[in-house]
Amino acid sequence: MSRLSISGCIIVYTIVILSWGFCAESDSVQGHCSKEDKDCTDVQGSADNNQIPSSRDAVKQRYSRGNNEKWNNILTEVETALDNYAVRAKELKSLPNGNCSLYWNLIEQDLSAFKEGITSHLVQTARSRGSFYQIIDGKLYRDSTCKFPTRCKGIEHFLKKIAKYIPNVEFVVNTSDWPQISSHFPEPLPVFSFSKTKDYADIIYPAWTFWEGGPSISLYPKGIGRWDLLRQSITDAAKKYPWDKKEVKAFFRGSRTSSERDALIYLSRKYPDLVDAQYTKNQAWKSDADTLNAPAATEVSFEDHCKYKYLFNYRGVAASFRFKHLFVCKSAVFHVGEDWIEFFYPELKPWVHYIPVNPNSDVNELRSLLQFAKENDQLVASIAERGYSFIKKHLKMKHILCYWKTLLLKYSKLLVYDVKKHEDVKLL
Repeated sequence: MSRLSISGCIIVYTIVILSWGFCAESDSVQGHCSKEDKDCTDVQGSADNNQIPSSRDAVKQRYSRGNNEKWNNILTEVETALDNYAVRAKELKSLPNGNCSLYWNLIEQDLSAFKEGITSHLVQTARSRGSFYQIIDGKLYRDSTCKFPTRCKGIEHFLKKIAKYIPNVEFVVNTSDWPQISSHFPEPLPVFSFSKTKDYADIIYPAWTFWEGGPSISLYPKGIGRWDLLRQSITDAAKKYPWDKKEVKAFFRGSRTSSERDALIYLSRKYPDLVDAQYTKNQAWKSDADTLNAPAATEVSFEDHCKYKYLFNYRGVAASFRFKHLFVCKSAVFHVGEDWIEFFYPELKPWVHYIPVNPNSDVNELRSLLQFAKENDQLVASIAERGYSFIKKHLKMKHILCYWKTLLLKYSKLLVYDVKKHEDVKLL
């Protein structure tokens, strides 16, 4: 059944929209926090004083036959998604602050390809696919093959903090956008990548952009980074634009890295009161032909995205770094396609935390989905609130540290040899 299909039987639905809060307690990585990590607390630190209430709030909406019979198929998908998520929502309530166990399924899945063990030969063969790291006696080392220095620094910020908790280990980190190891390889290589699809067997790690090394644009000349600081800045901006004050319009700014984005651009040109979507320049831009025969638009800060009710997220070369930032606006995120993931994506569910969009949607289908959002404002506001609440509670700096620590501890147990310091690595 297509997500954008609007045909169906005439039925009156009562949709129960659940607004869940998630409790937070302490992190499993003791003593890892530094003064600059404003979003990070040690195990004995205090919990977030601005928590969303942990009680389960039920907001009932009854849709009249005349106004909503055309949306029956979508409403059914929403109801089913919420029903399926109810048990998971209860589980998340009990998680301690900074505990990343909700993400462990992905770690187990990524490492399952190496259940027979990881040999030194496999790791050495993988070295051509990325930067080679070692943790020896609690200290971090790396070889000289760092393709993107700021990206390496973004990764190393976290690795240095957890190194003292990790036994001697060595691993290869890919800092390119594209994953390296096809899932069709007869013998996969242990390579860490920040993003992948089901067609790849790379081991996912938290992207460098949580600290530094993100895309560099005019608004962020040093690259998008410091997730903790930027998240706070967007949170402050969002307070200026509560749901009822947001402009009832879809919004997107980004370069034309994929033709999947074209339909929204065309929709914006045809219905500018419904959508404001324009292409910006990227490094490959040569003329207006690269922005669908229109002048390139200027970039817009994440803070200014918060003015709008509906924010579109498209993949780039791989997973989009903007995704997590959009939720912080407390706007409804329209997430296009579900193939590319980062480590936290699998816990975000369609119709629970965001509105899913088929990447092959045409102009009419996108317009129809936006019309659904306009006619079901309270429902969509609830989706936006749940998306914001999840990111607020489960994607802090302490979760990044926890994920790295858990990943490397589990990975280290698969090594079937004793790791010795290489002569070609330097202390970081």
